Amino acid sequence: MIREANINDLNDLLLLYLHLHEDSVPEITEHVKMTWKSIIEDENHHIIVKEIDGKLVSSCVCVIIPNLTRNVRPYAFVENVVTHSDYRGKGYATECLNFAREIAVANNCYKIMLLTGSKSEDTLNFYKRAGYNSTDKTAFIQWI
Repeated sequence: MIREANINDLNDLLLLYLHLHEDSVPEITEHVKMTWKSIIEDENHHIIVKEIDGKLVSSCVCVIIPNLTRNVRPYAFVENVVTHSDYRGKGYATECLNFAREIAVANNCYKIMLLTGSKSEDTLNFYKRAGYNSTDKTAFIQWI
């Protein structure tokens, strides 16, 4: 099942993020709870999950960003694309990205942006097959 995350998915999502770049699950502090509540209640913040037999196996985040250009059309930003290592290569992340695209289209977005830190040809080709390109824009990041 592909769906948006709900308030009860926090622990399972944090466990899934161990297959992204995290090396531990954070302690569920009041700050984590409030951040999660803020995300879940934000109509522009969508955490998409693929669930199999009650287990979250893949996910991505899609944030709709209001905008004053392009005929006042918003754009979408996709981040934190992850699939549990035992479930890779089965199309689950593609399902999540397609769901994100549906959200972007439903919100009249004029584009979807996605950044990856991966230099792996397999990963880059995966994003190309999913409809993304790396030729239209140049990304810069300033870490804080």
